[in-house]
Amino acid sequence: MSMQDTLSPMAVPAPPAAPIRRQYPLLAIALAMAVFSAAIAFFANAFWLSALTSAMALSLSVAGVAVLYGQLGLVSLCQFALVGVGGWVTLRIGHAFQPPFEASLLAGGVVAALLGLVFGLPALRLRGLYLALVTLMLAGAFQIVISAWGFPDGGPGFLGRADGSGRAMLPRPALAAEAISYFLYTAAIATLGLMLVQAHKITRPGRAWALIRKGETVAISSGVNVLAYKAWAFALSGFLAGIAGGLLAGNVGQLEGRAFSAFESLNLFALATVGGAFHWYGAVIAGLLLRALPALLTDLGIDGYVTIGIFGVALFHALATAPSGIAGQIAVLLARFTRGGER
Repeated sequence: MSMQDTLSPMAVPAPPAAPIRRQYPLLAIALAMAVFSAAIAFFANAFWLSALTSAMALSLSVAGVAVLYGQLGLVSLCQFALVGVGGWVTLRIGHAFQPPFEASLLAGGVVAALLGLVFGLPALRLRGLYLALVTLMLAGAFQIVISAWGFPDGGPGFLGRADGSGRAMLPRPALAAEAISYFLYTAAIATLGLMLVQAHKITRPGRAWALIRKGETVAISSGVNVLAYKAWAFALSGFLAGIAGGLLAGNVGQLEGRAFSAFESLNLFALATVGGAFHWYGAVIAGLLLRALPALLTDLGIDGYVTIGIFGVALFHALATAPSGIAGQIAVLLARFTRGGER
């Protein structure tokens, strides 16, 4: 037994067996997200629209975690740093050149994908606890850099700072300037991101990732380019995180470096586990836990830091009794209901 095998506390559960693992059609994702988004847009007030817009954006980042953890069994703890990268690039390009919002957003996603690929280089040789520690240190390094440098605030030029003259807000896209329309805009992009991930799972990349998860020797003997498909997964995960960061920047108009600490990357991964990394709607559940639950407590006059304890208990419960997360438990109930209906 190798030393890596002995360090197994970071071992991840295998994807759940059928029928829990049953793939959902892409059209079902679009329909479910459309119904959910329409209900929120109709009933939510301004406070909740802002919180749920952030939740929808972060669900993209959680979907990126699910690609690495759910498909490859890789524990990467720098995902929220990549959200910050996407937000930084979106803000910087938006302030400096004033292109259409979509161009700034796409640039943030591409840069985060490239950086995610760089962050994923250790995964070519490391797994388990070693990879988790390396990526956590990378998240800490980003926290130090961004705290010293600061986020763009509308100063002149690409790296300009608005020294005491007031911070400029990043304009939202022209077709989504209002709170409701921007929520629907974010939900639509989140839906496309979730469908993109699902499409990967049910096509060739998903089959390659499944073989790599079983064992790299098995994958190589089956003709899978292990390095290429691992790099693909990290680039996709980084791209989704970068898009999430750009959407967050558009939601509030500016971002703070304090919001992208290494702890937030840990929190994001923990809630990806709680929400469920093996089902597409697990990302939505995790996004709601990240933003909607603290907003609910704040609305009730309860300190939002209480969520740290709640998330800790939820993570313990997930690891001990429900490794497939809340989404996995929902899938089991749906499967039982379906079988009962067929009788």
